[in-house]
Amino acid sequence: MATGETGFDDVTYDLVSVQYHALKAGHDYGQYVRDARNAGKDEIAAFFEQVMSEDSARAQQCHRFIAELTQHQGTSATAPQGGTDG
Repeated sequence: MATGETGFDDVTYDLVSVQYHALKAGHDYGQYVRDARNAGKDEIAAFFEQVMSEDSARAQQCHRFIAELTQHQGTSATAPQGGTDG
């Protein structure tokens, strides 16, 4: 498996990135729901809640994949490789 500049394999890095962005967006969507509710736009608030739920599911799926990868790290090198400190 290819290892990117971070020392983690590209797939693990990509999953962590998607998970982070899904969680961050989910946090932001909470404000969007409140804004829509305060404006009396219940249909739009429901849309934001749906999007928030989808991002939550996306983050959970990433979490499962990351757990699977780290369980197999002995065979697929998902963790950074230790360097020499001199």
